[in-house]
Amino acid sequence: MNKYTLSKICSLLIVLILFSSCENDLIKDILSGEKEKGKTIIETGELAAVNSKSFILTRYGQRWYQMKIIGILEHGSIVNEGDSIIQLDPTDIKKFIVDRESDMETQLATLEKMRVNQESKNSEYDSKIKNELATFELKKIELEASRFESERFRKIKELQFEQAKITLEKEKKKLELNKIIDANDFKIQEIRVRQIEDEIENSYNILPELTIRTPISGVFQIANNWATGGMIKVGDQIYTGNNLANVPELKYMKVNTFINENDFLKIKVGQKVAIRLDAMPKIVFDGEIAYIGKLCRRKDNKSREKVFDVEVKINKPDERLKPGMTVSCEFLES
Repeated sequence: MNKYTLSKICSLLIVLILFSSCENDLIKDILSGEKEKGKTIIETGELAAVNSKSFILTRYGQRWYQMKIIGILEHGSIVNEGDSIIQLDPTDIKKFIVDRESDMETQLATLEKMRVNQESKNSEYDSKIKNELATFELKKIELEASRFESERFRKIKELQFEQAKITLEKEKKKLELNKIIDANDFKIQEIRVRQIEDEIENSYNILPELTIRTPISGVFQIANNWATGGMIKVGDQIYTGNNLANVPELKYMKVNTFINENDFLKIKVGQKVAIRLDAMPKIVFDGEIAYIGKLCRRKDNKSREKVFDVEVKINKPDERLKPGMTVSCEFLES
């Protein structure tokens, strides 16, 4: 075999080896692409109630910003709509009602006394006006009768008439002013009485509100007392704005989960999701994406991984689903 032939054979072998290597790489890329295309997205999540009611201590009236717990259901109790779950202490409000009712009697007596006094004063004012009017009429007659008297005598009668006229007008204005003052004082006292009536009525209306009832059925969850660090209990003093408890409705559940930022464009609202409880991995619950977060965040403080929040609603109620249970969500291709 000459050198030329040997060189051609070597060149051919090299071409075959290169072609075979490229073909293998192409097959690997195709298989890898198919595998990536069919990759399933699975994320963990936690069950939560779709509808949940939080019970925040409100301010009762103008005075009560702190209330004492004297009764509370056991944590985890199943409750129905309308059930009483928390009882607040009515002692301070009842004491206030007793004090205001006593004050009400005093103010009503003052109002009645003021009415009698004003009627008496008005009678006095009327009598005084009548007297001054009689004096005025008398001076007027004397003035008319003095037209035949001397000029000096007529002048005296004119002055007396003018003085009687001025005194009468003065008493009339004084009477009008006193009536206005008395009417305002009486109105102020009526307002004072009405304010006390409103305070008593509002306080009575508060008493039923101290028995807190749940508007939905679900499971009763006692909140933590920030002052003690433990759950709220009988005897605790709770301030306005503090959370007392929560009642999640168990009928309709959702999953709070997330999606990696790299998979964000692979999902959409309405997409089907297979949900499995960690406690029962063989049972699949049907769900669909109800919400996809608009902002990206870190998965946790120690991780650099970025995720988007996702809510998945479970299509059918199931009594085995409880808030707080851990699940896995398999996002199915649409």
